[in-house]
Amino acid sequence: MTTELAQTLTALAQQPITAPAVDGVAVAPLLVVLGGACVSVLIEAFLPRHQRWPVQVTWAGLVVVVALVSLAGYALGSPQPLVTLGESLSVDNPTLFLWGTLLLLAIPSLLMIADRSVEPGGAFIPSAAERAISRMGAGGGGTGGSSEHVDRSYGLPGQAPTMQTEVFPFVLFALGGMMAFVAANDLLTMFIALEVLSLPLYLICGLARRRRLLSQEAAVKYFLLGAFGSAFFLYGLALLYGYSGSVRLSEISAATAGTTRSDTLLFAGLGLLLVGLLFKGSVAPFHTWTPDVYQGAPTPVTAFMAACTKVAAFGAIARVLSVAFGSTRWEWRGVLWAIAILSMAVGAVLGLTQTDVKRMVAYSSIAHAGFLLLGTMAITQAGTSGTLFYLLAYGFTTVAVFGVISLVRDSEGEASHLSQWAGLAKRSPVVAGVMTFLLLALAGMPLTSGFTAKFAIFSAALQDGMAPLVVIALVASAIAAFFYLRVIVLMYFSEPAGDGPTVVVPGAFTTAAITLGVLVTLLLGILPTPALQWAGAGAFSG
Repeated sequence: MTTELAQTLTALAQQPITAPAVDGVAVAPLLVVLGGACVSVLIEAFLPRHQRWPVQVTWAGLVVVVALVSLAGYALGSPQPLVTLGESLSVDNPTLFLWGTLLLLAIPSLLMIADRSVEPGGAFIPSAAERAISRMGAGGGGTGGSSEHVDRSYGLPGQAPTMQTEVFPFVLFALGGMMAFVAANDLLTMFIALEVLSLPLYLICGLARRRRLLSQEAAVKYFLLGAFGSAFFLYGLALLYGYSGSVRLSEISAATAGTTRSDTLLFAGLGLLLVGLLFKGSVAPFHTWTPDVYQGAPTPVTAFMAACTKVAAFGAIARVLSVAFGSTRWEWRGVLWAIAILSMAVGAVLGLTQTDVKRMVAYSSIAHAGFLLLGTMAITQAGTSGTLFYLLAYGFTTVAVFGVISLVRDSEGEASHLSQWAGLAKRSPVVAGVMTFLLLALAGMPLTSGFTAKFAIFSAALQDGMAPLVVIALVASAIAAFFYLRVIVLMYFSEPAGDGPTVVVPGAFTTAAITLGVLVTLLLGILPTPALQWAGAGAFSG
């Protein structure tokens, strides 16, 4: 036994080692983002605290712009689909579209994260370990109450609030993980990318300057439930490896065609794998983290998660289903039908009961996840095009919505209770008008990106024989429109309270983020053809 092992090791040692083929131009956007994140860590480690904020903001913006330029330069050359980096990444048209979507969404997200005008000192606490105590408690009174969520280091006399800059390398690492996630050509690479995108998000969810307890609770819930989701994904990966002898998507697909092996491992592995992926996409019944995390995380982080994580999750779901399990679609499609119906129902119905604006948008995202499943299940050119376009449209609208939410504030921070939005149009007609337009886009009204996106994805589902599911989706859309209209009615047809919240005048960063979201939402509603053509120019490959 020992002799055979020694001979095997000797034979392995004598084999020539060849470096994996790497197309540096094709993966340049991903390398720029991950390399920029590493440099951002060094900036955080070696620069004095008072110099970090301007340097980190400038560097993060530069990284995203350079990545976008390299992506545009490669995409304009009409590249052919390829597999690179040791066959671990697949760079095809959907990958390029998803990378472009993530990088574009990172711009308004970073602008909101960098803003220090809406919340003096920024939305992030200088010390992540800072405990939350009540103002009454600090003065010798009792503890508890809503003021317990106030950061005790905020607003001390003679002390200017400082900005937590560790969030910038975290965001860049999460962005790099998302880009690797949607391009992964094998499940092991996809799992590593899942952890790279998830761990920074767990951390920055707990960095809110205000409402510390809610923020810390959100971070803990997201971490614990995310760990379960990752465990399901990894167990599914192991079962699929046991079935096919490979973790590569194309080889799993080949193993499903004409094999005599039992399908138990195949579908058990696929089910567990999808649990992990659907968790990241906020799809019911794997959505339980979403309302609490959306509400408790700093609003700029919520905007980043709601937009970019949705893109990453559904980009990966579409790739897995198209490349690895396209030939077995009739076996798993019924289960995903049920999940899509459940997600649309949970998001639309429970959204009606919410009294907090951020939680309402969270349930809206759960309903939209059900709509997105229609496109990912289609596995057609129209389905891919509709799904990618929907992710682009939904992302910009959602970032702008959270930008507006951050502007309505009272003495304890954001005023997110619905009753506090009563009469907002009389206090700030511009903010109310922008919010109305964005809510109508989420509802799918014409001349907005939401209408075009829903039309594209429902048309693809109809062409693929999912007419009953489209009817259910239309009913869910009608139900969900009610809680969007409820906010509009509150803003325009209710009297404001005398001591109600005020609308903060945003600084240049938040103004630019909201403006960009509104313009893209409008542009994709009246001129969607270029984006739809790019989204439908190619299929997922492996």
